[in-house]
Amino acid sequence: MDKGLINGVVFVDLKKAFDTIDHALLLAKLERCGVRETPLKWFKSYLHQRKQVCKINNAVSDTVEIHCGVPQGSNLGPLLFNLYINDLPNCLQTTKASMFADGTNLSCKGQSSADIEFKLNCDLDNIQKWLISNKLTLNLAGYCCEFGGYVTPTS
Repeated sequence: MDKGLINGVVFVDLKKAFDTIDHALLLAKLERCGVRETPLKWFKSYLHQRKQVCKINNAVSDTVEIHCGVPQGSNLGPLLFNLYINDLPNCLQTTKASMFADGTNLSCKGQSSADIEFKLNCDLDNIQKWLISNKLTLNLAGYCCEFGGYVTPTS
């Protein structure tokens, strides 16, 4: 908040982020990061044909094959998720991203609330396109926008 500008922030949350990672896209992103040959085959094997069951007391559900998502509770899950969303800021034109876990904050400053609104909406559109191409969904229940600023004292 300098020079009398106002700040705007949008808090963006992804719906079931860790559970909806597309394995083929993740493997392609790993390859673009330089993971090739044996390590890439290892990641493919790690993600392929994963199964899960649910156990409550002595009752066990049927086994279900998992076709997307990164394993939660593993050391690799958060790392793979971060690699998957690492290119999200590349789609931004008018805001700055701060990313953590499955949440992202977009921030910008401007002369007026209309200026801020325009900038934030522009990049929210860009993020929506990125989400569609990366098979992720915005959690509208976890979406919040805030404006703040102060008046610079005059002499």
